[in-house]
Amino acid sequence: MSLLKEISITELSNLRIGHASDHNAQTGVTVLYFPQGAKVGCDISGGGPASRETPLTSPVTADNPINAIVLSGGSAYGLAAADGVMNYLESQNVGYNTGAALVPLVCQSCIYDLSYGDPKIRPTAKMGEEACRQAFTGTDTRTGNIGAGTGATVGKLYGMKQSMKSGLGIAAVSVGNFQMAAVVVVNALGDIFNPQNGQKIAGLKTPDRSGFLDSVQELYRFMTPHDQFTGNTTIGAVITNGAFSKAELNKIASMTRCAYARCINPVATMADGDSIYAASIGNVSVDINMAGTLAAEVMAQAIQNAIYTSQIPEEEFLKYIP
Repeated sequence: MSLLKEISITELSNLRIGHASDHNAQTGVTVLYFPQGAKVGCDISGGGPASRETPLTSPVTADNPINAIVLSGGSAYGLAAADGVMNYLESQNVGYNTGAALVPLVCQSCIYDLSYGDPKIRPTAKMGEEACRQAFTGTDTRTGNIGAGTGATVGKLYGMKQSMKSGLGIAAVSVGNFQMAAVVVVNALGDIFNPQNGQKIAGLKTPDRSGFLDSVQELYRFMTPHDQFTGNTTIGAVITNGAFSKAELNKIASMTRCAYARCINPVATMADGDSIYAASIGNVSVDINMAGTLAAEVMAQAIQNAIYTSQIPEEEFLKYIP
């Protein structure tokens, strides 16, 4: 019998989640807000990340609590969303007190969704503020085509016309009083698999969209240098009530990356900006090896949930491809 118990992410008491979504432009923002602050680590394995304030997660920087993590669309343009998050946090008297002003500590990572929907409309400070406002009201447990997952797609080796819709996924479990949750936006170049049985659940379609091609086998055709940039990046976070230092959280984030390798193939290419945060919001004493192993398991489930809850009719999907 499994020691793991599936729980709602709302059971993590120092976490709130809010979204802002533009379903016409197909982009959005998701805010993970930590009412009591969080220690945070980060692992960046992709070659093209769009990120903000990730040095705050380094063990060699000041050990001040992070107030929020922002996940968004818009590529580097979407980094503007954090301005709105900071403004709202400041209005709620949340941030690091410098003596002259409160400075909210906010990290952000973005996916490239400009090739789906309207590329001229990207997440703004206003959207970031709205997502943060929603986070203050509680945790929105919806998944799929919402927030940062609104414009997410996968299987893009040959461009958008052979890709599939993806989105935002959530999963959470407990082992006794230890809790681990994952939030992920799956926007990969590669194909997506169920690691339990090896079944492909999303990815590169044939030109007539009647079946799948194998992205890895197709990639092997590119013997000469080839620009595979079609707009990718899988970004996410694992959140735990375990007590860990920033150095340990960086290790947990790197162990969580195993979930990307189990579920996404190819992964961490130069056409991806794959990033993972690991946040500690509690004081439960747990072995780091157990925590990192569990983080990868929960992230793998969140990746699959992102696929299962984001599928839309073919005609609906194709109308947002330029």
